[in-house]
Amino acid sequence: MRATLIASALILAACQMPVTEGVAEDPAEDACGASELQHLVGQSASAAEGLTVPGPVRVFRTGQPVTLDYRVERLNIELDGRGRIVRVFCG
Repeated sequence: MRATLIASALILAACQMPVTEGVAEDPAEDACGASELQHLVGQSASAAEGLTVPGPVRVFRTGQPVTLDYRVERLNIELDGRGRIVRVFCG
């Protein structure tokens, strides 16, 4: 019985899809080009100055209130309390 449970758990674990962090699975999810800008994570906000992207850009600090509207073409740059980029994503 125990061997059956272990075998079942291993089979289910093998069926899981690999996680690819920073890569959009659906091309529409990367309409703003965020996947090309992941190298900015960890740098200061000034590293993002002068970016030329096709759509709007929103820069905000973690915890700061932002609108909840989703716009695939909008590039979001999230900063921590020290002004470092912690996340770059579309929406």
